[in-house]
Amino acid sequence: MTKLNTRLQLGLFILALIAVLGGIFPFFAETDPRTWNAFPRNLKPSADHWLGTTNLGQDTFGLLALATQNSLIVGLTVAFFATAIGVIAGLISGFVGGLLDRFLTLLMDVFIVVPTLPILILMASLLQGRASLLLISAILVLFNWPWPARQTRAMALSMREREFINVAAFSGESTFKIITREIFPYLTAWTMANFVNTVLVGIATESGLAVIGLSSLQEATLGTMIYWALQHQALLGERWWWIGSPVVVISVLFIGLFLTSTGISEKSAVERGH
Repeated sequence: MTKLNTRLQLGLFILALIAVLGGIFPFFAETDPRTWNAFPRNLKPSADHWLGTTNLGQDTFGLLALATQNSLIVGLTVAFFATAIGVIAGLISGFVGGLLDRFLTLLMDVFIVVPTLPILILMASLLQGRASLLLISAILVLFNWPWPARQTRAMALSMREREFINVAAFSGESTFKIITREIFPYLTAWTMANFVNTVLVGIATESGLAVIGLSSLQEATLGTMIYWALQHQALLGERWWWIGSPVVVISVLFIGLFLTSTGISEKSAVERGH
């Protein structure tokens, strides 16, 4: 087994820290972090409130932990379904070919050429900040599955002409078995790297919409945390712990995802070289 490279090790370590923040700390909150006036307002960081409190009387660290959890849920949900749908559609399209390939390719191209951001802004504006995180995730899946599908289709097209695929077909193996047993194992590393990249895309898109007030304002995410901080003049009031903490977490999270993705690609390249 190939040893994990430095990039992958560092990336996984950073993601583990983020996972602890978003996956463990929210369960230890004394009150719902979203509740207004639960604590005195604008307290500075202390032993009782590690990141102080907001202008709305919320514990900043508790809010940050919950926001991180929800952002991770959005990113992981989008990445899982977009990658799964894209890989399955791409494998079927590339290997089966024919009319099915033409239909799926047309579908991929339609979603790829459609401008994503204006449509997301339009839909979010119509919902006026009342969209659930589930609905936002579903919309992001809709616009993110064609990219892995296109790349998977290209790889499936090249692999279906190889000798071992022909041998499997002549031996009587079904299309399903050839795709799952013969082709997909070669795409595992790429699929993992794409999954990590899509987590980043999902979180970045939702955060971008949230910062301009077009995401789910009832739920705490890293983007909505920045939105409320801007709305309540955190910068002018020099409440850096309120607006700075989600920015730092987003930056560190993206660095961790980038290192993990490139580390997986590097590890795959080394293994193929052997």
